[in-house]
This record gives sequence, C-alpha cells and structure tokens, in this order.
Amino acid sequence: MAPRSVGWPQRQSYAADGPRHRAAFVVTADKGAMRFLLSTDQLAALTLTTVMCAALPLAARAHPGPWTRLVSRALAILLILWVCAYHLVVAVRGEFEPDADLPLHLTDIVTIMAALALWSGSPLLFELTYFWGLTASLLAVLTPGLESDEGFPSFFFWHYFVTHSGVVLAALFLALGLGMTPRSGAVKRIFLATLAWAAVATAGNLLTGGNYMFLRERPETPSILDYMGPWPWYILGAALLAVALFILLDLPFRRRRQPP
Repeated sequence: MAPRSVGWPQRQSYAADGPRHRAAFVVTADKGAMRFLLSTDQLAALTLTTVMCAALPLAARAHPGPWTRLVSRALAILLILWVCAYHLVVAVRGEFEPDADLPLHLTDIVTIMAALALWSGSPLLFELTYFWGLTASLLAVLTPGLESDEGFPSFFFWHYFVTHSGVVLAALFLALGLGMTPRSGAVKRIFLATLAWAAVATAGNLLTGGNYMFLRERPETPSILDYMGPWPWYILGAALLAVALFILLDLPFRRRRQPP
C-alpha cells in the first residue's frame, strides 16, 4: 500500500488481511499495531462482537420467525455496503494500489460469500462462510493488524470490524440461529476451495507484486504464522492447521447429519 496523504495513516506495506487490512507486511507499523492490540478500542470491539454473536443466534433459536430473514438480508446489505465503501473511498482519492487493494485475501472473499449466503441461504455459500469465517475472519478480529492511529472512530476501524466481525456473526447466525448444517464432505470441499483461492491469490501476487494470503512472506506484524517457520514451511503449516480447524468446526454437526 502506498503512503497516505494527510488524514490517512502513513505507511508503506503489502496488504495482508484484505484491502489495507493491516495484518500485513508493514515497514513502519509494528509498534503501532502492537499498541492497538488489546487496546481499549479493540477490547470494546471484541466485547460488542461477542455480545452480538451470542445474542442474535440465541434470539433466532428462541423466537424463530420472519424477522430472521429480515436480519439476514440487513446484515448482507451491511457487509456489501462496507466492502463497496472502502473501494469507493480509495478510488475517489486516487489511491488504488493493485498490490494491496484487490479482493484476493481469504477475508475479502469470505465477506462477499457471507453476504450472498445470508441473502440466498445457499448450502455451499454457507459452508464457505462458516469454515472461512470462523478461522480467517475470527483470527483477524482477535489479532487485528490495525495501528494505534486507526482506532475508533476512524474509517479503517469501522471497516475492519464491521466486515470481519460481521462475517463471524453471519457464520454463527446461520449455523446456530437458523440451523444450517455443513453437508457431508464439507471439510474436503472447503479445503479444496481454499487451495483454489490460494492459486488465484498466487496469480495476483505474480501480476502485482503483492503478498495476498501471505504467500510470498509472513506479515511483519505478529501473527500465528510466526510460529510456523520460514517460507515456504509456514505455508505448509498453515494448510495443516486449516485442515485441523475445519475438522473441529465440523464435529458438532456430525450427529445432526445422521439420519434418524
């Protein structure tokens, strides 16, 4: 990402967790990101995310009805509006950077998939939202790559947490609130989809010089990839971790899928 003009955080980085979602290769952001981690702003966002992720699914289970469809579509519209808002702001300011702003990170595509799943109820879109949302998006919420000057009420703060927390909320609302269930073979299907998207991100990296999905190098801000060794071994470690997490996320639904 190119350095911003006045009013925007100044940095030079590879985007990491989505368009300028800052779990990224950042030249000057390390200390700022550490200051944001567990800051009052992040803890407030985490608290609100936790409350919403508990209250909305519980309400849907306790009081099912037409209102759940309205909530699903409202959340879908909210996610899409914030995705569009980011790209509109960057375009208007003439600051689009192809190595940072293409929607090639997993958290980018799952935001779109979550909106479509909420709107349509598609089984495949739900599976993508559930498995990607409760791994990639959830990790982004827990360890955000925002800097200390990107806290509340900055545009980046709102965009980051509305999209990431919104996907986590969508996954839990669809699974626990509306009772949607991953189908048999979902783990294999979603892992193959992950590999396919990694191939798309690789092509994007080759064309733009970016670091989409961290396939070229680990982010310099702290992340779980720091414990998986150097390139390319951390990629293998991340793939194995993804399989393990997908299996764990699928376990609660195995009994639900069994015929009576």
